Amino acid sequence: MDTNTNASPILQTKQHFEVLDGLRGIAALAVVTFHFMEWIYTNPANNFIGHGFLAVDFFFCLSGFVIGYAYDDRIAKMGMLEFFKSRIIRLHPLVVLGSVLGLLAFLFDPFGGHPELYSTDKIILTFVCSVLLIPLPVIADRGFNLFSFNAPSWSLFWEYVANMVYALVLYRLSRGYLLLLTILSAAAICFVSYHSGNLLGGWSGPTFWDGSARISYSFLAGLLIYRSGWMIKNNLGFIGIAILLFLPFIMPFSKLNWVSEPLIVLFYFPLLIALGAGAGLAPGLKSLCSFLGKISYPLYMTHYAVLWMFGNYYISHKPGATQLAFIIITGLIVLVGAAYLVMVAYDIPVRKYLNHKRNKGIAK
Repeated sequence: MDTNTNASPILQTKQHFEVLDGLRGIAALAVVTFHFMEWIYTNPANNFIGHGFLAVDFFFCLSGFVIGYAYDDRIAKMGMLEFFKSRIIRLHPLVVLGSVLGLLAFLFDPFGGHPELYSTDKIILTFVCSVLLIPLPVIADRGFNLFSFNAPSWSLFWEYVANMVYALVLYRLSRGYLLLLTILSAAAICFVSYHSGNLLGGWSGPTFWDGSARISYSFLAGLLIYRSGWMIKNNLGFIGIAILLFLPFIMPFSKLNWVSEPLIVLFYFPLLIALGAGAGLAPGLKSLCSFLGKISYPLYMTHYAVLWMFGNYYISHKPGATQLAFIIITGLIVLVGAAYLVMVAYDIPVRKYLNHKRNKGIAK
């Protein structure tokens, strides 16, 4: 076994992939838009962004690439414990905040909800499990999500699992073994899609194990792209690749979803990662890509509390099409602004504090 002996010299220079940052932000916006629209169109065939949930698979693939890029050449020196500390400091402050916001929305939603139907003990237990990323799909008013107070945390749960497997096994593997695991995971993706008819699962109790197939293939594929140095030099730029990324999200629903969705995940998203890693970027777009990359995770982890309130408002008030369009567009803008404030006022300061404490401990 080897550790990244096949990575290209270009990747080892540790340049920053601004286009990939921007694409992460586009994917986050697609997820938020999808969550708004699925309240209005319970039949995804009528939803113009009915495949927006596939953005999560793109996140997983990008995560594999980024983790390999950031840690393959130093995890052996830093050690497993420090790696886990790094990942927890990077990810968990927003897991906690998302859970707090979700709890507040559950208790004080002005448009509906029935918190009185649940005992205080059950609410507290559900909140604690949400903070600790322990799946507990027990709240009916929250659709029996794995994490009732912050539904998107289901993907963070699998992200943590992937990070643990990476630290324990994957970083040691040669590219050949990694390729074998990726092929086996591709078979699992195909099985899940055929069995379920789509790749929408992973967020609920009954579809729990679908999430393992989704993270396994995409994370491994992203890691394989990095280890293989598969960067496709191109002149598409951020705008061109962003358009290519958005296309599968608006792909029409059909009886062949079980075929089209795996094709997107297995081949199209890895191709976009390779294109994004090799794309040039116009100087005028660097700030935009940086902004989109920075707010992507805060946006993803804090938006769903608002979505439950929006859903209850939609059900109780039945607003018209014009009003809905105004609410959703305004909501997207406000959520992006809120994500930026969360990043500046909470996420960055908390991570800075935790890293400072950690570094003091290492120094001792």
